Amino acid sequence: MIPKIRAHGLSFYYGAVRALDDISVEIPPNLVTAFIGPSGCGKSTFLRTLNRMNDIIAGTRVEGRVLIDEADIYGPGVDVVALRRRVGMVFQKSNPFPKSIFDNVAYGLRVNDMAGSRPELAGRVEASLRQAALWDEVKDRLHESALALSGGQQQRLCIARALAVRPEILLMDEPASALDPIATQRIEELVYELKKSYTIVIVTHNMQQAARVSDYTAFFWLGRLAEYGRTDKIFTNPAEKLTEDYVTGRFG
Repeated sequence: MIPKIRAHGLSFYYGAVRALDDISVEIPPNLVTAFIGPSGCGKSTFLRTLNRMNDIIAGTRVEGRVLIDEADIYGPGVDVVALRRRVGMVFQKSNPFPKSIFDNVAYGLRVNDMAGSRPELAGRVEASLRQAALWDEVKDRLHESALALSGGQQQRLCIARALAVRPEILLMDEPASALDPIATQRIEELVYELKKSYTIVIVTHNMQQAARVSDYTAFFWLGRLAEYGRTDKIFTNPAEKLTEDYVTGRFG
């Protein structure tokens, strides 16, 4: 299987501090890959290198390469705006714009001029809300404020907003950590459905969640990739003692 994403010898620095140390990993297409590890181990930093979201932080630098479909996203002349359309992101805290539900989902389509007419725009918004399993709950209130939605609905709205511009990859940074168990279950079910169409990379602190939703798991430890493999093997027969101690709850 040709990897969708390939990092090779990737190190990342916040000023003089090295946050990621020589990470090489291949992430397969149309599957869910989970990043696990204790707080401060580099998993969210690595996630953000995959769409250059760290570029907005002053004083950071990258060594090594990140390839998407074998093209280096840190190479010369890369259009970062186009990259972030291809590689969507959903953050830990839902961040809907203070606009209507409709305008939240339509935002990326409008700024990227991706809908030629009002009916096309409405159709794309509906399709994205359906993909995010939210349409039936909001179809009669599209012009109400997105801020009136529940936390779980807001997070699914942010997923719909990310999907509207038709990315190939969806990065999710602890998308359910602030949600109640029922809303968390909805997000997990959604992730399972979305991998049919997208390559998904999810950061989670929740071991059970990683075991439930992912096909592959990467365990980060002190800025290094300690172990990477199929999720069932990582959780039942890891190669590293450190991984076993973490996934069985002996530390972390």
